[in-house]
Amino acid sequence: MSIELGHFALVLAFAIATISAVGGYLYHRSGTRLAMVLRQGAVLQFVLVAVAFGALIQAFVVSDFSLLLAVEHSHSLKPLIFKISGVWGNHEGSMVLWIVILVLFGALVAVFGRNLPHDLLSLVLATQSLLTAAFTGFTLFTSNPFTRLLPAPLEGNDLNPVLQDIGLAIHPPLLYAGYVGFSICFSFAVAALISRRIDQAWARWVRPWTLLSWTFLTLGIAMGSYWAYYELGWGGWWFWDPVENASFMPWLAGTALLHSALVMEKRNALKIWTVLLAIITFSLSLLGTFLVRSGILTSVHTFASDPTRGLVILSMLAVLIGGAFALFAFRAATLRQGGLFAPVSREGALILNNLFLATAVGAILVGTLYPLLLDALTGTTISVGAPFFDLTFTALMAPLLLVLPFGPFLAWKRADVLAAAQRLIGAAALALFVTILVSALGGVSISLAPIGLLLGFWVAFGAIAELVERSRLGRIPFGESWRRLKGLPRPAWSTAIAHFGLGVTVLGIVSVTAWETELVTRLNPGETAELSGYAVSFEDFDTVRGPNYTAEQGHFNITAPNGGTRTAIAERRIYAASGMPTTEAAIQTYGLSQLYLQLGEPLADTHVVRIWYKPYITLIWIGALLMAGAGALSLTDRRLRIGVPNRTARPLAEPAQ
Repeated sequence: MSIELGHFALVLAFAIATISAVGGYLYHRSGTRLAMVLRQGAVLQFVLVAVAFGALIQAFVVSDFSLLLAVEHSHSLKPLIFKISGVWGNHEGSMVLWIVILVLFGALVAVFGRNLPHDLLSLVLATQSLLTAAFTGFTLFTSNPFTRLLPAPLEGNDLNPVLQDIGLAIHPPLLYAGYVGFSICFSFAVAALISRRIDQAWARWVRPWTLLSWTFLTLGIAMGSYWAYYELGWGGWWFWDPVENASFMPWLAGTALLHSALVMEKRNALKIWTVLLAIITFSLSLLGTFLVRSGILTSVHTFASDPTRGLVILSMLAVLIGGAFALFAFRAATLRQGGLFAPVSREGALILNNLFLATAVGAILVGTLYPLLLDALTGTTISVGAPFFDLTFTALMAPLLLVLPFGPFLAWKRADVLAAAQRLIGAAALALFVTILVSALGGVSISLAPIGLLLGFWVAFGAIAELVERSRLGRIPFGESWRRLKGLPRPAWSTAIAHFGLGVTVLGIVSVTAWETELVTRLNPGETAELSGYAVSFEDFDTVRGPNYTAEQGHFNITAPNGGTRTAIAERRIYAASGMPTTEAAIQTYGLSQLYLQLGEPLADTHVVRIWYKPYITLIWIGALLMAGAGALSLTDRRLRIGVPNRTARPLAEPAQ
């Protein structure tokens, strides 16, 4: 009965979303009453979709195999956490999760956007409802998650073993919250173009939603990277997979949107560019949806392989994205010019930031889509792999990292770059000294690693220099500096922490790329291998049974260069229902570095063991956590929590003529 209830709730949500979209666009000038109705409709959509999602979870938890989705992606022996996460470990269920987050953001706007001008609020909620109607309709008519299977089988087919991991419970919800959160920025952009209400107040309304989505997407990408690192057994943290790229491009565009919205809010400049970025960022999120579900890719990330669904999604994207860009083209010429500023200014630095980020998005987009388009048009198959992306992305990011610390030291409107450089001399000298020291300790070789380290330290120390400058540390009594530091606004702290986190991530990437060591060897119990000063002793090998799998376990003792000894267990699992194998790596963390062991397939009388030493690799994810934490800290600022000023009797901006 709960399955039918969930199905009915999703159908009703589709109907309400359709009515809200049509009514909101046609009568957005009707005032308070329509805005109130649309707000109630947005909350009701969330309640209904939550009921539908809850029905799916209930069916998976109780192993209701009359539900086709549960038969195909669940098993009664799975642990509870994997039964729940298995709801979105497939195409149909993940679409419902997508819609849940979509309507949740719409409901949040309805609850916290009461002070928005009524016409703008109506248009924002109408656009959100249009997106909800599109994706709910797609789910109901092409990917119905509530299909019954009668008679019901006694057991399910089980979930893909690679997905039976805590990463599935964390990574997709975080990633979707980032993806779908940018829909609010998209809806604000469409609403602003229709109402011609594009001003500093609009940027202030958009920025917290951009920041929230960017924070979730940062966490989602970092979690996905670490999940692939420890689960897939090859020791890599990024592969430039097309679906990885599809999540990285919205992050880059969202980063540009954050900085552009700041310029618009502070200086009423970059109006056209900011609105365009809001559209592009969510469009890239939708592109990722198409790549995952169209069937044109074969990847562990993909859900669907039905080309019919891909055509439907492509048609939806053509209408939604094409319509938004058409509206932008129609309205852009009527927008008034914003504030003027000199090229050397904080605005100029943020524009340069946007230029590099937008170019990086374009390069990754070309590298991702060109092989697919070439194959579709000519049948020629080519591969654009890591060397292309590494070279192109590094060439674009290096100059960005070089100029990044200057931004916070430049004044708005007009600045003195020499004065900013003088205040960064200490950070530059410290970065150079530490780079030389680390390179010498790590072994000097002819490579680009020292340059990468220098850029990472430069960005990190430049962020610290910003706080030192603001607190006037060393120039006034320490107590007064401490009071200044504590009194800094939270956005100032978040900017410094985010830039410091970026520098930390760069240091992790450079270190593990330059100094990683690897050993592939054959070991029997009782034998020992050495790598980078670590002695790995193969103690014994046995077979154990898990809740729904059988595991071959290798037990190892690891002796570190300082003499400490630890025990590690690496596994090869065979899942009973599917017969598919997976590897569970043994990872030991030493400070900021890790030793990574993977048990290969057994040979006649021995075992293949792969060992990696990964120096300072944890800095990659520590930096990402710092960046996400900076975003969360900025959201606690009172101005962003309030979000909008009180409404006045006059419009906040006159429409452009």
